[in-house]
Amino acid sequence: MEIIFLLISLSLLLALGFLFAFIWAVKSGQFDDSYTPSVRILFDDGTQEPERMEK
Repeated sequence: MEIIFLLISLSLLLALGFLFAFIWAVKSGQFDDSYTPSVRILFDDGTQEPERMEK
């Protein structure tokens, strides 16, 4: 029974560690992308051809 308490506490500590790392990364600007929006217009968006009407 003691091992269950140990594993639960370790998993909670690990989850809190990942949560802290994620919050730190968001606040420090790790997910800011200032380059892609400026060149997005240059990418091919795969426009579709107009549909043909068949009789």
